[in-house]
Amino acid sequence: MNGLPRSLNLPPSGWTLAGLLAFYVLAGLFGHDPWKSEDVIHLAVARDFLDPGHGLGLSLAGQPFLAAPLFYWSAALTGRLFDWLLPLHDALRLASGLWTALSLAALYYAGRELYGQHSAAATPLLLAGSFGLLVHAHEAQPMLVLLTATSLTLLAYSLLPRKPLMTTLLLTPALVLAGLGQGMGGLLLLLCSLLIPLAIYPDKRQVVLALGASLVSAGVLLTGIWLLLASAAPLWLSIWLQQEWRQLSQAADYWRDLKTFLDMLCWFSWPLLPLAGWSLWQKRRTWRAPELLLPLISFGLWLFSLPALMAAKETTAILLLPALALLATPGALSLRRGAANAFDWFSGMAFSVFALLLWIGWCAMVFGWPERLAKRAVILEPGFVGHFDLFYFSLALLASLWWIWLLLTLPRSPYRCLTRWSAGLATIWLLTVSLWLPWIDYGKSYRQLAADLAWQLPQQQGCIAAQNLGDAQRASFAYFERLRFTPLPRSGQTHCRWLLVQGSSRQELAPTGTGWQRVWEGSRPGDRKERFRLYRRSN
Repeated sequence: MNGLPRSLNLPPSGWTLAGLLAFYVLAGLFGHDPWKSEDVIHLAVARDFLDPGHGLGLSLAGQPFLAAPLFYWSAALTGRLFDWLLPLHDALRLASGLWTALSLAALYYAGRELYGQHSAAATPLLLAGSFGLLVHAHEAQPMLVLLTATSLTLLAYSLLPRKPLMTTLLLTPALVLAGLGQGMGGLLLLLCSLLIPLAIYPDKRQVVLALGASLVSAGVLLTGIWLLLASAAPLWLSIWLQQEWRQLSQAADYWRDLKTFLDMLCWFSWPLLPLAGWSLWQKRRTWRAPELLLPLISFGLWLFSLPALMAAKETTAILLLPALALLATPGALSLRRGAANAFDWFSGMAFSVFALLLWIGWCAMVFGWPERLAKRAVILEPGFVGHFDLFYFSLALLASLWWIWLLLTLPRSPYRCLTRWSAGLATIWLLTVSLWLPWIDYGKSYRQLAADLAWQLPQQQGCIAAQNLGDAQRASFAYFERLRFTPLPRSGQTHCRWLLVQGSSRQELAPTGTGWQRVWEGSRPGDRKERFRLYRRSN
């Protein structure tokens, strides 16, 4: 054991920390089809930008798509830059990795400013180790732009006593990112946070000057961008702003949504929430210090503001994680020896067992052993046949060997349990998407179904009407086969020759109107809920 080289110096810093965080960001970001979720919707919208003659407004399968545009602009840019190297959906999804990396970098410097150089690495490792961020950081997700904005805001406020000019330079782009990344709701969320430095810093004049300069400069930039949009896509901008106002003015069940966020935090923020509680207990005699008040008030203010501004769902809840990671930083590095050893032991054992189970499942899918598990995999995804892929096998093997190396060589340190937890979570995610990727894609991807549907249509099919077609399904058909659909009016009267109806596998949903003849039906393998039926006008 003593003869083995140490894999990491703790606390990790420089290229070591950058490599750890890069491993987290890149693990699972590539190599899989757009899946039926928000992932495929956002990828399809971003892909539309690459069509010749596309303007600055958003569209999904030929229909206007009303959302803040910045993520889609950035995804289209990474798609254009890297589509020669990666499959297009991976190149588009690279934008998510860039926004996540910016968030982690901002929190690193915020942690360094609040708690010192020795504690700086803990904050991004804590954010990377939270359950709630793992999936959404590796899919096409516009909320990551607002995550970056909130992280930059925390960094800007942490620097305000020493570097008010830097606060202005950071808070200005944060406000712009919020407005262009999530619209009015995102902008209002950051505007609410302007109360935080006024509450915690004694020099009110300096605070007001820094915040005022940020507001003016951000207002000028946002106005210029909106004027550009008004010139390039006036109709789309007008409809989008009207929708934004309607969503903010609609009465929501505030207390129900707040309860939803609180319920999600119990598992979504693990292990941040208990570590943040330990930080507050450890520092209970100095809780009024700015390094505790800044993340504490930020977390509380955003928690109680979100139900009034945005929908209560997992993608929105990730906005609470940066402040919670900052608050948990001193607690994570001051765990008592017994608690730290227990956390370290649990991380090593849990992720090692999960890794072993993933390898056993892969053996069942590819080699048919264990036999019972192999039969179960086929039952869940009928028709699936596993194949050995040397590249993904090698990738999974290297990740497993790296994890074993960390288990054997990581030196004793307050950072050991935190580093092992974050690295283990990323390793398990990478093993999942490398070993199980064919099985997951087989059940989640619409690639084959879209090809089957396109094969039924003539090359010059004209317009295709759609009835009950969801956004994820419409986006999938548009992404894989460039199919465009026209919504079917309630009257059922349309000039289109073709009609696609989305229904249930148990009950056929008849098309609205008369004169339609069914020519095809299909579904994804193993999908017991969705069924698609294609009709052709018979007269």
